[in-house]
Amino acid sequence: MGFITSWFRSTKPLLQLYTGSFSIDRTGQILATTIPSSFPNDLLRSIGQAVMRTFNEAQAARLSLGELVIHFPGLKITAREMRGGAFIFLTTPQSQTTYKRKQSLL
Repeated sequence: MGFITSWFRSTKPLLQLYTGSFSIDRTGQILATTIPSSFPNDLLRSIGQAVMRTFNEAQAARLSLGELVIHFPGLKITAREMRGGAFIFLTTPQSQTTYKRKQSLL
């Protein structure tokens, strides 16, 4: 039984995903953020660099791409291009349902 319990144990704690936004410049450097400091900066940088790479590749292919939306099971990333930089929103499913519920009450 000890073999099974050790097999299902996670060696790394799960990362808590936060709702918030951040802006990046054309090089992928973070300018401002509303995401708590406990969220890893490396992960924010890698998200920002992937978004900027996508916007740059779309521009090189002469595609008009002003907004990018990526859905993951536990995270939604929405990015808007801003004159060489980008503004990126991170939302979780819990924050989306809370927002929809508040709108329906109005």
